[in-house]
Amino acid sequence: MMLSSSEIESLDDIIQRNKSIEKGDKVYSVGEKFTHIYAIRSGFLKSYCISESGEEQITGFHLAGEIVGLEGINTGVYLGFAEALETSQICAIPYEKLDKLNSSIDGLRQQLFKIMSQEITHNHELMLMLNQKNADEKIATFLLNLSAREALGKGLNLKFVLPMTRTDMANYLGLALETVSRIVGKLVKKEIISIDHKMVTIKQLDILSELAGASCHFSHPGEQNKLA
Repeated sequence: MMLSSSEIESLDDIIQRNKSIEKGDKVYSVGEKFTHIYAIRSGFLKSYCISESGEEQITGFHLAGEIVGLEGINTGVYLGFAEALETSQICAIPYEKLDKLNSSIDGLRQQLFKIMSQEITHNHELMLMLNQKNADEKIATFLLNLSAREALGKGLNLKFVLPMTRTDMANYLGLALETVSRIVGKLVKKEIISIDHKMVTIKQLDILSELAGASCHFSHPGEQNKLA
């Protein structure tokens, strides 16, 4: 549902635009009072928590167009950390004002519900991936998921940025760094993908999709138009 001009103006009034954060800067930290949700305009963030043994556990990577901090709505505090992987632009949205505005903008409420639903779905898919897939399937699924998210709902980007380090990827997927490096190297050697610095190109989509597992489906650009 599209918002009217007056509704967009009302939303613009409460959004603190174009806050720039550098690589390594934290958007929020665990235990801080929940005051804002944060929309990513450009760049990449990672979210993580610290285990009882003091080790970092990455819980998600977040791209332009996505929102972080939603867990604070229920708890009143942030449950983890959000940190920039590179120079990023974010919008800080005061939740108290947004909550009041929600009652008068039906389209905004629907958009927030959609975002929350996507977050729940993403967490569910992550749990299945970590519990049921082997290492090759995890990495193939991860690459396809990132490709689909960078396409902003328009199928897949066959060329996309891989913003995180191999170490962060291994942490997130629950794999050893050596395993991630070996499997990514194998995908490159077999020309299933190519990597130029941080830019990944999917060269054999069918093979990568098959490797991800039969239950994993991502549509190619244009496929959604055919289904519409």
